[in-house]
Amino acid sequence: MADTFVVIGGDAAGMSAASKAKREQPDLEVIVFERGEWVSYAACGMPYYVKGAVESLNGLVSVTAAEFRDERDVDLRTGHEVVDVDPEAKTVTVDAGDETYEQPYDDLLVATGASAIEPPFDGLDLEGVFTIHNMDEADAIEEYVTERGLETAAIVGGGYVGIEMAEALSARGVTVHLYEMLPHVLQPFGDTVAEVVEEHLREQGIELHLGTAVSGFGGDERVDTVRLENESVPADIAIVGVGVVPNVDLAEAADIELGPTGAIATDEYGRTNYENVYAAGDCAEARNVVTGDPDHVPLALTANRAGRAIGQTVTGSPTPIGDIAGTAIVKAFELGAARTGIVDEERAREAGFDPVSVTISAPTRAHYYPGGAELTVTLLADRETSAVLGGSVVGREGAKRVDSIAMALHAGMTVTELQNADLAYAPPFSPVWGPVLTAAKVLSGKLE
Repeated sequence: MADTFVVIGGDAAGMSAASKAKREQPDLEVIVFERGEWVSYAACGMPYYVKGAVESLNGLVSVTAAEFRDERDVDLRTGHEVVDVDPEAKTVTVDAGDETYEQPYDDLLVATGASAIEPPFDGLDLEGVFTIHNMDEADAIEEYVTERGLETAAIVGGGYVGIEMAEALSARGVTVHLYEMLPHVLQPFGDTVAEVVEEHLREQGIELHLGTAVSGFGGDERVDTVRLENESVPADIAIVGVGVVPNVDLAEAADIELGPTGAIATDEYGRTNYENVYAAGDCAEARNVVTGDPDHVPLALTANRAGRAIGQTVTGSPTPIGDIAGTAIVKAFELGAARTGIVDEERAREAGFDPVSVTISAPTRAHYYPGGAELTVTLLADRETSAVLGGSVVGREGAKRVDSIAMALHAGMTVTELQNADLAYAPPFSPVWGPVLTAAKVLSGKLE
């Protein structure tokens, strides 16, 4: 077991690992280096802060820096940036602002997270052009919206961030134009989900510009236009949300191996190519439960779970970080959209499967019970083995039902086994055959 456990990065993976390690081995020296001031915060909640549904940024913090130091006895050093890792000497070099020093370690966790992609747009440095991937950015956007009389917003990217920020800015009285260079928003969720969401966004007053590439932004010091191929469109604020890239420069410089996705390669325990160096969170890969291949899906639960497992491993109880299915859910005004596993037949074929899929719509409650809604479910399976490969759901109620599909993936269930699952029924919550069971029943018949 380690005497000194050093963690680089103070958010989900890093602080989960630090907390768990300290609980398991109270006399362990646990040092966390965080280059910023915010720790253990819910990045997924930032659009709702901008919207006004969350009153303060502090409401997004799970555990404060003071609580980590005083109650959990973690040596948390904010404003400290690790600038070099030497796996052979088992030291990290730390820039503390007024000094630079070396810190030895017995075990090290690299939890450096990810950064918002900044495309090579002209005008990206103009006032009023933002990405939103950390707390300071969220605060800056909220302040900009509050202090200025904004009329129009340009959102670049139709993924989670784009959809959530469209809702947030619309709620603040801003006319929102959303630009997506692909044919649909929420592309990883599949066309069925995308088309339902797009129709709803238009109903909510969002101006969608699909298959439209943005080339940059215009303005003197402050943004006033978004530039397209053949025209410029007015915009008082611009949010660029085109994805994230794992922060791997520190690891790469230390000869810590990267995997095929470009994130840090790890084994089932989160260990890198160096025995005492681990990686977790948005900077690291994990094993995809459907394909068995390395994958990079930067989501909160993946980071928390992997960090917690590594905290146990370094204190003497080897614990797998767990496989991932890419299970995700997003709110789009009154709709919920969710996905898990493989939802695209072409991707399934590339992974070596012979996919069969069905899409059905079914009520979320008994037909005679008020308040229900239609839920559209797409379910994929492999023709040869009947194994469930993935699925998606979209509707005004019941998007969390995707979790039963995710569980089927982790259990390696066939479509028939999912169809026969004993799920709960009562009229206020579900018809006898819930939407996911109905999709499995239909797909089972198609496989016969």
